[in-house]
Amino acid sequence: MAISTTPSSLMLEKRPAETTSSITAPDSASSSTGGKVESESVDDVDLVGKNPFLNPAVASHWKQVYEDAQYECRHVFDPTLTWTEEEEKVVIRRLDFRACAWACVMFFALQVDRGNLAQALADNMLDDLGLNTNDYNFGTVVFLTSFLLAELPSQLISKKIGPDRWIPIQIVLWSVVAVSQCALKDRSGFLATRALLGLLEGGFIPDIVLWLSYFYTGRELPIRLSYFWTTLSSTTVITSLLAFALLHLRGVNGWAGWQWLFLVEGLITLTIGIASFFMMPASVVQTKTWFRPKGWLNDRQTAIAVNRVLRDDPSKGDMHNREAITPAHLWEVLREFDLWPLYVLGVVAYIPQGPVNSYFTLTLRSLGFDQFKTNLLTIPSYVFHIITLLLVTRLSEWLNERTLVAMLQNLWTLPCLIALRFWQGVVDDAWGTYALITVLLSYPYCHAILVAWTSKNANNVGTRTVASALYNISVQAGHVAYSFIYVNNDKPYYRNGNTKLLAINIVSIVLFLLAKVYYIWRNKQKERQWNQMTEAEQVDYIKNSEVKGCKRLDFKFAH
Repeated sequence: MAISTTPSSLMLEKRPAETTSSITAPDSASSSTGGKVESESVDDVDLVGKNPFLNPAVASHWKQVYEDAQYECRHVFDPTLTWTEEEEKVVIRRLDFRACAWACVMFFALQVDRGNLAQALADNMLDDLGLNTNDYNFGTVVFLTSFLLAELPSQLISKKIGPDRWIPIQIVLWSVVAVSQCALKDRSGFLATRALLGLLEGGFIPDIVLWLSYFYTGRELPIRLSYFWTTLSSTTVITSLLAFALLHLRGVNGWAGWQWLFLVEGLITLTIGIASFFMMPASVVQTKTWFRPKGWLNDRQTAIAVNRVLRDDPSKGDMHNREAITPAHLWEVLREFDLWPLYVLGVVAYIPQGPVNSYFTLTLRSLGFDQFKTNLLTIPSYVFHIITLLLVTRLSEWLNERTLVAMLQNLWTLPCLIALRFWQGVVDDAWGTYALITVLLSYPYCHAILVAWTSKNANNVGTRTVASALYNISVQAGHVAYSFIYVNNDKPYYRNGNTKLLAINIVSIVLFLLAKVYYIWRNKQKERQWNQMTEAEQVDYIKNSEVKGCKRLDFKFAH
């Protein structure tokens, strides 16, 4: 049995001095617990249309759900709790400082160890190991395939033992492998470490998104994820500067510069992994421990933190944070066809930028820049990338629009790919080519929007866990595909490869538009079915229907 948390269910609320509105199908622009309810006080957060539990029947139902699931925060669930907007802002700031900030630090660790290969290439790593471009491509495919295969199993492990335990274990293990790369001697070792890193790092991103979802509402999560992916570009800036110093160590102790790079950066991420065991609580009610006796929040703030998330999405408490996903539930999510448009976008949307980014340092070397200047020249694109990422995510929140805003990514890269394919200056203008690639790689990255979009459209904590992994699997599948676009016999200008990227970029734009059309159509289809029901039937459906997740008639897809 499930009770919807959409605006429709809110219309059942009955409070003194108020009359209930008629039951209507929810609007896709509303939050999962939004709706129009007259407010008595601008300061009383739960009286401005955000509390689905004011209806005693709804509150009783979810209280029982939380008890049955042994939800870890159930003891502070309080349908009548009120708080001010300022109190909530204080709670959010503290969560940002503790949870979001450390998530960014951990993502830094991921990006250091999966991204420093490009910097190592600038120090003639391929020549030292006797490898060529095709070997590099194959290593990338091995890494991405391993990464892809690990996504879903990692999510299942994380849901079973808790992301607060599994994520630190992941970081420590992949850091050990990352350090071992300083001893690489040949192609076999290169491919082995690529495979191990992929297996250990795969699943980290949906694992961390799952952990963050315990602390933030659906509307807040995209912005926090934009900070998260801002770390990707920030990491590249930091490691490019670090690489500039470490690559100068070539010859010290008989080692190449890239060997020092792998050693030092691997030890940095190992330190972060060990610290993460102490920095990640299992939930907002479990922040007090022997090494953190005061916790993150006081008792009232903890209650606010829990209840504001549940009022945004009551389903976040229908599973314990150490509860495994059953095979039946896994199969049900795999069959959820309404989420497949997002998986398709995950496969295609990031291909047009991928090879250009992966080959950036090699391209700069082929243009005549030395290994030290090459790493410094990559920094501007990452700085601009941070700015455009934050702007596009804010724009999406401001407009409450996902499809058209996310599509700006491929609209940005379209003219750049046209120039990269047809401009003759690519042949003889080193600085012009550098400027063109820098502009292309400054594109507004839409990944944070799509991750949060997938989470919102899942409309169920168990579905959300698996759907996040499936979306990331689709992204990695796209990465595997683009690893075959730039090949050895097409260098140095990769004309054929750029033709393919241009065609795929156009396909991506079309797919974004089709996704929007699809979700608008599905919402209208649901609305027609909903409006054919009597008011009594609608009430009965909300209270008693066993349909869950995005299949519910009183849930509308975001687009």
